Amino acid sequence: VQLQAFGGGLVQAGGSLRLSCVASGGRTFSSYALGWFRQAPGKERGGIACISSSDGSEYYEKSVKARFTIPRDNAKNMVFLQMNSLKPEDTAEYYCATAIGSVCPPLQLDSMFDYWGQGTQVTVSS
Repeated sequence: VQLQAFGGGLVQAGGSLRLSCVASGGRTFSSYALGWFRQAPGKERGGIACISSSDGSEYYEKSVKARFTIPRDNAKNMVFLQMNSLKPEDTAEYYCATAIGSVCPPLQLDSMFDYWGQGTQVTVSS
């Protein structure tokens, strides 16, 4: 299984950006929960959003809740991260990942995600 994330870039504070992640390989993409993580310089990687495959439930880290959404398109093996009202503190490398099951694990348990895309950099200027 390979994941490829793209769509990062430079955006001004208050702006929006949409990240995309496309999966390929031997996994039935629609059967697995999908997540987005980010890692800022000097900080640990942390989960920010996840969408289950079982019922489409969405989960968000509190700092992005109400600003970010995580839609998925199973027909295209894609998951997105729609980021609105961006802040300089959102600057980070962003990663997509597939969970080991259909239900989202707790976002702090990145060990429960087994396939990862390469990062895409998001920089928010003030």
